[in-house]
Amino acid sequence: MRDLAVIEAPSILGLRPSGVEDLPTALLRAGLLDGLKAVHAGRLDAPPYDPLRDHDTGVLNPHGIARYSADLADVVGGVLDLGLFPVVLGGDCSILLGNLLALKRRGRYGLLFLDGHTDFYQPSAEPTGEVASMELALATGRGPRLLADAEGRGPLVRDEDVVAFGFRDSEQSAEAGMQPLPPGLNTIGLGAVHEAGAAAAAQTAVDLLTAADSSGFWVHLDADVLDDAVMPAVDYRLPGGLDWAELDSVFEMALAHPGAMGLDVTIFNPRLDPDGRIAARLAACLRRGLSVLTSHDRPPLNRDSSPDPGERQ
Repeated sequence: MRDLAVIEAPSILGLRPSGVEDLPTALLRAGLLDGLKAVHAGRLDAPPYDPLRDHDTGVLNPHGIARYSADLADVVGGVLDLGLFPVVLGGDCSILLGNLLALKRRGRYGLLFLDGHTDFYQPSAEPTGEVASMELALATGRGPRLLADAEGRGPLVRDEDVVAFGFRDSEQSAEAGMQPLPPGLNTIGLGAVHEAGAAAAAQTAVDLLTAADSSGFWVHLDADVLDDAVMPAVDYRLPGGLDWAELDSVFEMALAHPGAMGLDVTIFNPRLDPDGRIAARLAACLRRGLSVLTSHDRPPLNRDSSPDPGERQ
């Protein structure tokens, strides 16, 4: 049983000020924490947004994202030090870098990447330089060194310690010239999830994440992994996706595992949900998933606290 610690991380440095910065307030007002044992661990506001693409890196706000990632890693790390389970409410997907940096400072960890897009763009193929379209590439050490080698610790996660789950953008990303996913990175696309069933696919993902010599895994949720029919309140829409029951199954499998170290939620845009109905559904889904942490005893995770042998100190 673990208490939750909510961290508000409403950064839009990797996207634009479109409304995703309102995500934490919307979900908390919608009752995200109702009935859960949780503390509020603070709010970390981002540096000022610069709409001009950086000449050297080819991305938006690289220095701001680097600073924000280090600061977020400090906050997440402090929560982990207290034995709490961090729930980080974004913001855009660039906040993933700070969450993974917090773990990389401690050793080797994996990533369950729940996203309708694979977000593996290189700067030359990303039309506007948005880091929210390339955070998985950066996290695995590909891209501008400032972000791909944060604190000299890159990659923040190894290819073999990642499972990209539920994505459905393969045709779109290929047409746009996105670099291919590396063969060592584990993938369970939307078609494979539907073929196996969400629960079985999630079990496969957890098995892959825990088979390697890692100390646990982070769960990243981009709201656009959900079916566009039930989650239209996102900035880049794609037909298809998981339904609520399927996401419930994934959460139940992943968050109940003792290796789950934390969760972030990104990209839901409350400005595209004027009556708050989608926020209420998303908050309820997250609440059900997080309840497995606070209402059931989970077996202790036998973690080796020694640093990753490949990590630079």
